[in-house]
Amino acid sequence: MKKIIPFLIFTLSICFLSNAFAGNPDRQGEAGAYELLINPWAKGMAMNSHNAAYCSGVEALRVNVAGMGRIKKSEARVGHTRWLVPSGVSVNSFGYVNKVGENGAFGIELMALDLGEIRVTTTAAPEGTGATYKPNFFNIGLGYSHNFGEKVSVGILVRGVAETISDLSAFGFGIDGGVQYVTGPRNNFKMGIAIRNVGSPMRFSGDGLSTQLTSPEGTRLTYDVRLSRFELPSLLHLGLAYDFYVGNDFIIGPVANFTSNSFGRDVIGVGAEIMFRDVFGLRASYSYDIGDSAGAEDNAFTGLAAGASLNFPMDKKGNNILSIDYGYRHSNPFQGSHAIGLGLNF
Repeated sequence: MKKIIPFLIFTLSICFLSNAFAGNPDRQGEAGAYELLINPWAKGMAMNSHNAAYCSGVEALRVNVAGMGRIKKSEARVGHTRWLVPSGVSVNSFGYVNKVGENGAFGIELMALDLGEIRVTTTAAPEGTGATYKPNFFNIGLGYSHNFGEKVSVGILVRGVAETISDLSAFGFGIDGGVQYVTGPRNNFKMGIAIRNVGSPMRFSGDGLSTQLTSPEGTRLTYDVRLSRFELPSLLHLGLAYDFYVGNDFIIGPVANFTSNSFGRDVIGVGAEIMFRDVFGLRASYSYDIGDSAGAEDNAFTGLAAGASLNFPMDKKGNNILSIDYGYRHSNPFQGSHAIGLGLNF
């Protein structure tokens, strides 16, 4: 009974907060820092981030931090994503998770966007001044998870967000929280609940907002333009998964997920993951936006995603495993997003 108490408390909290996370297409585009919705990990991309019920290790730092500690000992992972090819945008990421004691785990995740060089334009030179600038979008997350036996795990993560160019910057902080629950004869029924990106509003400031104007008295004065604040793109995941064991070689795991977005339409999704002897994995998923877009344009992603993994044991006992992951997310009119990851479990 004690093992289920944290899960019940968190579930009741979700019930009280559900109205705050109801999908609202009328607010679409009002939030900022949308890079927080990018999943830089290949497995998560292939599942359209519908893996809240069973994600583990570094992958859990982006979807449901409660699953972070469901690894043997330690995991390190790097990832590279070509976002909406051929936009020229790429995403680089690094994550590390380490077990602490018997039930705890600490983790860190770094993600940076490379937007390339952008031409400087002004009202006097709309075609460009000849100069360029490079935006820097960066976020870092520090998380902790705790397992209450084998059934229940909870986690919390604090993430710092920074967006800067040469003369403007914005900083903010967000909090993620989650819980996972597993049961069944082989712990094959899984449920996950996660709240993401709940935090402080952000506002751009800096010398780029200063301009010189002439006062009514004819004096040239410098004025600072104050921009409005914007919220983080908070959301709520509710996920289910079930593993079917086919003999001793195959595991087929269908998943279902519901995502409630505070600044957009809600999303439902389904998918499946097939593993062969913990060596080779295939996964595919589909997302669907619920409700009317209220006049807003649909996003570039069509809903389809897929990927594969290869795991290479580094010793006879299988305690050290090198993994290579690939994920693809289809889009229109772009040529999709491609993610590749390299991980080490040890």
